[in-house]
Amino acid sequence: MWAYLVRRLLYYIPLYLCILLVLMLLLRIDVDSAVAGQLGKQATPEQIQLKKDKMGLNDPFYKQYAMFLGDVFTLSFDQRSWEQELPVGEMIRKALPPTLMITLPSLAFTAVISIAVGLVCSFNRGRFLDRGLMIAAVLGMSVSYLVYIIIGQYFGAYVLGQQHGITPFEIEGYEAVFPPIEGSDGAWFVPGNWIKYCALPVIIGVGVAMGYDTRFYRAVMVEECARDYIVTATAKGATSKKIMFVHMLKNAMIPIVTRIMISLPFLIAGSILVEMYFSIPGMGRTMITAINGKDFPVVQATVAVFAAFVIVTVILTDVCYAIVDPRVRLS
Repeated sequence: MWAYLVRRLLYYIPLYLCILLVLMLLLRIDVDSAVAGQLGKQATPEQIQLKKDKMGLNDPFYKQYAMFLGDVFTLSFDQRSWEQELPVGEMIRKALPPTLMITLPSLAFTAVISIAVGLVCSFNRGRFLDRGLMIAAVLGMSVSYLVYIIIGQYFGAYVLGQQHGITPFEIEGYEAVFPPIEGSDGAWFVPGNWIKYCALPVIIGVGVAMGYDTRFYRAVMVEECARDYIVTATAKGATSKKIMFVHMLKNAMIPIVTRIMISLPFLIAGSILVEMYFSIPGMGRTMITAINGKDFPVVQATVAVFAAFVIVTVILTDVCYAIVDPRVRLS
């Protein structure tokens, strides 16, 4: 397995370097306007050139590229943000936990619920329960993510929360779920903070993804129902629960793993909308704010992190294949 991982990394490193190269080239097509935006409308050409010298934008491109690669592979990101005058690495370290507090629970809840619903639908295919769940899934797929956010904020946070005091959800803001303990380097979990600021975005994320995932898992399970081993298990008198959760689920792990791992990058992309509308200071909101402000160092760093995350996800998908199915060999 280690030899396989090394080969895959050697394959993807040139691709990753090309992504970073294209990113830096695109950002420097109109670098003068970005610098002028930092200085204001009254900036003179001399002031723009002085600012570019200070930011290192007048250095040879190969030097800028080499410095950026050094920041990426050492994970330091020492360059400072143009807007906030903070080290980019510090901004990423602060933005990453809020994003993980939303995306990871969304992925876990969506996978568990969708797989269970897919199993139920496959064993009741063609019946009223199956048709009703599939109609609900199609309706859920037909609604925009933004509509879910608006409805969730209005009913979940405003109507039930502020008017009736039933739910503790907040429409905007974020407080650390793992705040540091005073006088030590440790941290402790605050469930109240997670429920208050992250639970509603997670519920919305699960509602959005349920329609797509349920239909996919149902199709996988229906196909597995026609396999010979299911017919044999049924003939031997195995119960429906044993067939579903022992035989069928085990043999359907390859498409399940594929679906879960492919969903990870889309969850990060989907969190951008949630973070913007809930004012959560995560990676997505940090990147969008940097793009709007033409804050090149932050844009470069966040895109580099996202690209690395996608590549690692692809590699881990193949590794998970070998873990869940002994027939798969990493050769």
